[in-house]
Amino acid sequence: MKTKLWRTLSALLVSTTVLAVTACGADASPGDATGDGGSRPAPGRGGSAVVRTEGGLVRGSVTDIARVFRGIPYAAPPVGPLRWQDPKPAAAWNGERDATKPPPACAQNPGAVPGGSTAEDCLYLNVTVPSGKTTGPKPVVVWIHGGAFVNGTGSSLDPARIAQRGDVVVVTINYRLGMLGYYGLPGLPGSGTFGLSDQQAALSWVQRNIGAFQGDPGNVTLAGESSGAMSSCAQLTSPGAAGLFQKAVLQSGACNVSWLDNFDERHKKAGAVFRPRSEIEERGRKTATELGCGGRDPAAVIDCMRGLPVDKLMPVLGGFVNPAFDTPVLPVDPIDALDKGQFMRVPIISGNTRNEATLNAVYYDYPEPVTDRTYDEVLTETFGPDRAKVDAEYPRSAYGSAAEAFAAVITDRKWACTQYDSSRKLARYTPVHQFEFADPKPPSLLPEPTKMPMGAYHSSDVLSLFDIAGLSVHFTPEQQQLSDRIIDYWTSFARTGDPNGPGRPDWPTFRADVNPPYTQALAPGASGVARVDLAAEHHCGFWAGMSRGG
Repeated sequence: MKTKLWRTLSALLVSTTVLAVTACGADASPGDATGDGGSRPAPGRGGSAVVRTEGGLVRGSVTDIARVFRGIPYAAPPVGPLRWQDPKPAAAWNGERDATKPPPACAQNPGAVPGGSTAEDCLYLNVTVPSGKTTGPKPVVVWIHGGAFVNGTGSSLDPARIAQRGDVVVVTINYRLGMLGYYGLPGLPGSGTFGLSDQQAALSWVQRNIGAFQGDPGNVTLAGESSGAMSSCAQLTSPGAAGLFQKAVLQSGACNVSWLDNFDERHKKAGAVFRPRSEIEERGRKTATELGCGGRDPAAVIDCMRGLPVDKLMPVLGGFVNPAFDTPVLPVDPIDALDKGQFMRVPIISGNTRNEATLNAVYYDYPEPVTDRTYDEVLTETFGPDRAKVDAEYPRSAYGSAAEAFAAVITDRKWACTQYDSSRKLARYTPVHQFEFADPKPPSLLPEPTKMPMGAYHSSDVLSLFDIAGLSVHFTPEQQQLSDRIIDYWTSFARTGDPNGPGRPDWPTFRADVNPPYTQALAPGASGVARVDLAAEHHCGFWAGMSRGG
């Protein structure tokens, strides 16, 4: 149980729990066709619930704040022979398609989606347009949900507040997850990148259709958190994404996120997000054999795997959560692409939460936080002869508990310093604005009080941007002001490539030739938005010099 708890809790917060909307979305019908459609987008009417897309008419919901269109297909259902193929065009429909209900979540085990989902017909997106604002064209924000590449849904977050306050169009998307999104086999085109290809298909749909929703297809910002940010970083390096977006926001996820032994769970080996295609295909070959589809003929193996019911794949769905490079979608490892400057030169916002790994540490010794004994054992197992260096850099006496010390080590090595390094590489070629979300007591989404301080835990910054259907999140007046400032920063960036504007503290760019480069701390209160020396705060110089895993 402990082995899967971190992933489940992470999914609940990274893709953010949706109790009301997603629960019905897992079984919601994507819509019915009843009349005459069309294939040519037309400009949307101000305030209209009906918009014409390339596939036909869609009827959404209208409130005083926004017009919302849910469950619009951007690709054909990847089922049957289309399982593990790159996305194909969606079929047109007749009449008005019902776009008032959330679409099915892509197949996943219980966690972010209550009860999970077995839907493979899931390649849908949602469009939120502000009501009562300018007539357009408006900046567009395409949000990629997090969830460790194996959980989540585009319907999990309600972007109406961003759309209304920032006067932007927001698109949230589904994409194939786990084994259905990142499986590979020798001889299988697209191995390890189907989920990333789905994201590109959604971005292409935006280019062709967002004008019908008052959006500007020439002013698109790709944004995401955790695995959504890692996806966005990968798209910066992908030839197939060229021209599909003009800016990027990377929240708690970069191309070079990596971890050491025991970081996420006991005995989990060190690794990185993106893996070679050969490794994914070899893992896929072994899994095919375990599922009764082994054989020497690659085509027969693929056909057998496509013929398996989705229920048979669910137990191994989480075994494939690493997008593959050495592929047409990712010709080189995104880490190497950043090193060599081989990425799209677009303005970027990049950053972390101050206490990323408290969520990890709180249940590491399920059902308790990390204990002194576990902390001692894990540091010895992980760092070996370098253990003394870690003890000197992170003295146990400097922290309130072993769990807090453990969280600090993982926060710094896995999250903060990798993102910082990524920002330095990006900033050599393109404008970067670096942030650290630092609210010391953000609202908690955990089901019960924790036995350690959580601080600005992984995904807590998402609450400042999105509302969560079915859950009540209470901000103090200072937190509400911070949320408004973050929305203003983000949407100003989406509009112009610069987060600065009237009514909020200045945010200088992150320059690699300045020591230390500027990082904007985002916290409540009069002095909460200010400069922070992120590298010093998170011991990045120490980790850069470590002989093991530095």
